[in-house]
Amino acid sequence: MNEEAVRRMKENPRYQELVSKRSRFGWILTAVMMLVYYGYIMIIAFDKELLAIKLGDGVMTLGIPVGIGIIIFTVILTGIYVRRANGEFDEMTEELVKEVK
Repeated sequence: MNEEAVRRMKENPRYQELVSKRSRFGWILTAVMMLVYYGYIMIIAFDKELLAIKLGDGVMTLGIPVGIGIIIFTVILTGIYVRRANGEFDEMTEELVKEVK
């Protein structure tokens, strides 16, 4: 794109809306992930006994499935972002590019 098209795009209200929505959504997901991850770390730091509870007669403790759950949660959160990015955000971008051209 040339400089004029870039300038028109940045001044377009739809561009501002896209940037705002995408940024807000990204920060919300980041906050959720940080809350979950640091919550887990805080439990490890301040209540080790909770995650050390044995599950069954083996060596599995509560901390292992909770840790695996956090990994799965991360994958799900990524999927949520990708789905919205490939849907709503891509549509907004296409409309914006059509307007600017």
